[in-house]
Amino acid sequence: MKSFILLLCIFLISGTLISAKPIRVGVAGMTHDHINQVFDYIGKQQDVEIVGFAEPNKALAMRLLKSHNLPETLWFPTLEALIQQKNPEAVCAFNSIYEHLAVVETCAPKGIHVIVEKPLAVNNQHLALMKALVEKHQIHLLTNFETTWYPSHAKVWEMAKKEKSLGTIRKVVFKDGHNGPIEIGCSKEFTNWLTDPIQNGGGAIVDFGCYGANIMTWLMDGQKPISVTAVTSQEKTSVYPKVDDEATIILKYPACQAVIQASWNWPFGVKDTEVYGTSGIVIANKEANMRYIYGEGNKAEKWLDLSALPNEQSNVFSYLAAVVNGKIKPEKDLSSFAVNSVVVEILSAAKESAKTGKTIYFSR
Repeated sequence: MKSFILLLCIFLISGTLISAKPIRVGVAGMTHDHINQVFDYIGKQQDVEIVGFAEPNKALAMRLLKSHNLPETLWFPTLEALIQQKNPEAVCAFNSIYEHLAVVETCAPKGIHVIVEKPLAVNNQHLALMKALVEKHQIHLLTNFETTWYPSHAKVWEMAKKEKSLGTIRKVVFKDGHNGPIEIGCSKEFTNWLTDPIQNGGGAIVDFGCYGANIMTWLMDGQKPISVTAVTSQEKTSVYPKVDDEATIILKYPACQAVIQASWNWPFGVKDTEVYGTSGIVIANKEANMRYIYGEGNKAEKWLDLSALPNEQSNVFSYLAAVVNGKIKPEKDLSSFAVNSVVVEILSAAKESAKTGKTIYFSR
C-alpha cells in the first residue's frame, strides 16, 4: 500500500511538472515598440520561454538586447534560422502589419502557432492567404490588443451577456488615441512603418481604429456589421504626410451602432469604451474601477471595483501558453482568428469608405 501511495505521489508530481513546462516562443521582428512587452515579461513568469529574436536589422537587435541585459546569442538574422535552431512552439510577431503574412507563411507549414500585434492583417488579400494557411495547417493565429487584458472589458462582457444588467445594447462609443506616435517618442524603426500606407495600411484609422472594431465584433459574437462609414483627415500634414491622423468609423448593426473615434491628435492617451444599453451605461478603460450608470428616470450611479483577471487571461504570454497547451479554446474571444478576421474586413471597408465618401455595405 505504501509503495502504491509513493508511486501515485511521484506520478502526480511528475504530471504537475510536465504541465508546468513553459512553451518555447520565438519573436519575429523587433521594430514594433510593443516588443517591450517581451522584455517586461522575461523572468517574471514560468509559462513561456523566449528562445530567440529574429530581426534582420542586427544593430537594432543588439541595441535592444544589450539594453535589457540579454545575451547576443538570442539574436537570429531570419525567422527560418531561429526556427531551425530553437524549434519554437509559437512565434510572436513584432514587425509591420504588412509583414504578418510572411510570418504566418513561414510558421504555418511547420505547425508553429502565431500571435501578432494588432491588427491581424494589412488588407483583405493578406487575410485570405492567412485563412487558407490556418485551415490547411490547423494552427492558432491570434492577435494581441492591450485592451484585451483590461479587467473592465471582462466585466462589460459579464454585465452585457450574462447578467443582462445593461439591457439591449444600442450604441457603443470607442475613444482610442493619443497625441501621435512621433509626438510621444516612438522609435524611428517603429514610426518608419507605422506612418507608411503600405506597411501599416493607414494611419490612425488602423492604429487606433482596430481597438473598437475588435471589441465591438467580440460583443456582437463575431457578427459583421451591416455597413461601415468612415471619415478621415490629415490635421498634421507636415508630420504625417502619407497617412491620416484623424478618423471616425460608424458601424451599423441590426439593433445598435458603434462609433469608433481614432486619433493621433489628442493631448494625452485615451482608451475608453462607453457601452449604452436600454437599462444602463458603463464606461470601461484600464483603471481598476468602472463607472456604471443605471435606473430609469431618476438615474443612479456607482463605481464598480474590478477583480483581477485569472493569470491566463491577464497577459498575452500566459494566454498564449494556455492556448498552445489546450487550456483555452479561442473560438470567438478577443484574440481569436474569427473575431480578428472581421476586424480586418471592417478596417478595409472603413478605408474604402473614407476614400470614396460612400457607405460600404457587407453582404448578408
